[in-house]
Amino acid sequence: MIINHDREKLVEVVLFFAANVRKLGKTKLYKLLYFLDFKHYRDTGRPVTGLDYFAWPKGPVPKALQEELKTPASDWQGRVSFTETQTARGIMLAVKALSNFNPDHFSKRELRLLQQLADEFKHADADSMVEATHLENQPWHEIYEVQKAKQQNIPYSLALRKQDDTEMQTHVVARAEFIDAFSHE
Repeated sequence: MIINHDREKLVEVVLFFAANVRKLGKTKLYKLLYFLDFKHYRDTGRPVTGLDYFAWPKGPVPKALQEELKTPASDWQGRVSFTETQTARGIMLAVKALSNFNPDHFSKRELRLLQQLADEFKHADADSMVEATHLENQPWHEIYEVQKAKQQNIPYSLALRKQDDTEMQTHVVARAEFIDAFSHE
């Protein structure tokens, strides 16, 4: 397996959410990752993890991660555990932190967004997370409900509010990149 910066960030993000939200299962994790990537893209023009999301019936799913969790790669070992747990509603894939989060891979903006999402959804259940991703005028809704492109890729460009705002978004992205460049110092 090739380890790159996006991969290291993905492992750390999952570790962060596992340590900072209650009852983290696969569905809740996927929604947190989606919100992180799409909100960061909306603000800066780039996602945090680099995952691609697909419009599945219960919301956005990072298909590559979905496949990987069947047999997690070695870089998860000692960092995060994925275990099947019996619940009243059936079997759930429980995600648990096994080590401490390393913030060194992240900008201040990314860390702030991670914390905001953890705080906002700390006590949320999977059903409320699914509902949050299904809101009208949001990327999943546009692909799944409006375009009827079920199980298709959700383009990050849908995170931008209006297509008319493209010029303004370019300025926002340039400013965010400038700020982020100095936040690692």
